[in-house]
Amino acid sequence: MVRVLFLHPDLGIGGAERLVVDAALALKERGHQVSFLTNHHDSTHCFKETADGTFPVHVVGDWLPRGLFGRFYAICAYLRMLYAAIYASFFMPQREQVDVVVCDLISVCIPVLRFAPHRPKVLFYCHFPDQLLSSREGLLKRLYRLPINWLEEHTIGLADKVLVNSKFTLRVFQDTFRRLSTVPDVLYPSLHTQYFDQMQKKLEQRSALLDEPVHPRVPLNAFIYLDINRYERKKNHALALHSLRLLGDMLPATDFKRCRLIIAGGYDTRCMENVEHFAELEHLTEELKLQDHVVLLRSPTDEEKCRLLFAAHCLLYTPENEHFGIVPLEGMYCSKPVVALNSGGPTETVVSTSTGFLCEKTEKSFGGAMLQLFRDEQLRVKMGDQGHKRVQQKFSFQAFADRLNGIIRDLVPISRESSAKKNK
Repeated sequence: MVRVLFLHPDLGIGGAERLVVDAALALKERGHQVSFLTNHHDSTHCFKETADGTFPVHVVGDWLPRGLFGRFYAICAYLRMLYAAIYASFFMPQREQVDVVVCDLISVCIPVLRFAPHRPKVLFYCHFPDQLLSSREGLLKRLYRLPINWLEEHTIGLADKVLVNSKFTLRVFQDTFRRLSTVPDVLYPSLHTQYFDQMQKKLEQRSALLDEPVHPRVPLNAFIYLDINRYERKKNHALALHSLRLLGDMLPATDFKRCRLIIAGGYDTRCMENVEHFAELEHLTEELKLQDHVVLLRSPTDEEKCRLLFAAHCLLYTPENEHFGIVPLEGMYCSKPVVALNSGGPTETVVSTSTGFLCEKTEKSFGGAMLQLFRDEQLRVKMGDQGHKRVQQKFSFQAFADRLNGIIRDLVPISRESSAKKNK
């Protein structure tokens, strides 16, 4: 048994949060003692495993500002994470001290963890270099980011082990952090497939898939295109809307009348971009005259998301150069063909013309794939079946758990593990 602490900035709803929760589940199933330390955790806006007692979750530093004067979000995020790292290193009760700290997103905490008296091993999971996620407009912004970018590179290099989520991210990591000799290993995210299986049985038992519409504005005979992603501009939901408009121009009116696009995204009122972008998509829907065909959902629950995935006919995935993207795996496991952009992580998960389509960043390419799937039921079923098998074979939770368990075991010498058992 190894004592593992996950140090994460905000335990909300997103791909990074799903990854750390799944990693925690994997390690717990392998007999390790797992807990979370975070700057923010809202029990009404999180994955259920962090709210139902599955894991201990401790919140520190939530009183620190997330930003100053509508700016300086990166600096504030670094300070909040440093506060959490100082607590974990020097103020956490001895009985709660750990052998391994798994951190992600913000690497500035690593030097502090290395100075902790009990010297835990540090595993850093790089979803994507943070400096590439920041817009670079203006000289002042570039000067502001210089020390932050320097810190990111040099603090990542202090981790005992670095993992990345895809071969695409590995290439970007090596191109970005050229001073580092560290060569990360690729650990693909996975699905906790047992949960999806349980949810499917639960929904089938109450006939939710057959007798109840997934939304009051979605008729039972609707052809559903599903787009799951946070309400952020970089997620490119607008491409789905423009492609739907083109689809409406290509289909007979009677056929298009059945089509529905459901955009289900993580939405946090504390995040101004979420609020602004949701309003922008509402306006774009009206501008394209798609009000009768589009449903915008904010922060669906896990059960609601599963209902949508099982009821949908096709999954749309619109971000460009996405680092990995867990949503295509969710869609494929639920036997849905995936239409995604031909860039980033989806090129490693979606097999074009086999489990879906990899498209160019145009409504003509995207809408053409949507049209083909609408017209060809046999193709939809075939792609769905092949997608389900691909997830089972290449991205199974069992393989993910075995690999992560091996990494944790390699980090912690036998002597320390034996000592942990004695202290317990």
